Amino acid sequence: MDSELILPLISRWAHVGTAIVLVGGTAFLRLAVIPALEGENSELLGKIRQRWKKFVHGGIALFLISGFYNYIKAMPLHKGDGLYHGLIGTKILLALFVFFLASVLVGNKPGTQKFRDDAKKWTGIMLLVSALIVGISGFAKVRGIPSSGDVPVVDATAEPTAE
Repeated sequence: MDSELILPLISRWAHVGTAIVLVGGTAFLRLAVIPALEGENSELLGKIRQRWKKFVHGGIALFLISGFYNYIKAMPLHKGDGLYHGLIGTKILLALFVFFLASVLVGNKPGTQKFRDDAKKWTGIMLLVSALIVGISGFAKVRGIPSSGDVPVVDATAEPTAE
């Protein structure tokens, strides 16, 4: 295998694999664990959150590292492609929102207790936003790289013209 493909392949696997584990785990929490334990066993739910916290924090770190690498590798291919950068910028902002929610739902700070008290609602919102992120990512990937004739490139070094 070409050595230039190994790091991008590992980065892509890390990014997609992390999404599978964290989104799947969140779906399991939202659809099975929280409804089953609602109002009955908050101690068990607390233990589950503490265990899940390690995966959430490690996953966020993997997302940030692999996502940054993937974006840096893709930037030269999408120079001047405003749609791509707008989509990826939106995806990044939505991901930061999901990271915030995931962190407060496994946290223990008193200021974020309101999120944990309504975990059913917030995990549902996380799943919806995560689906939107996956949709944006899929479109950006499937759309491909426009040919140089399809994307107007602005030369920032050119002198302005008077009309």
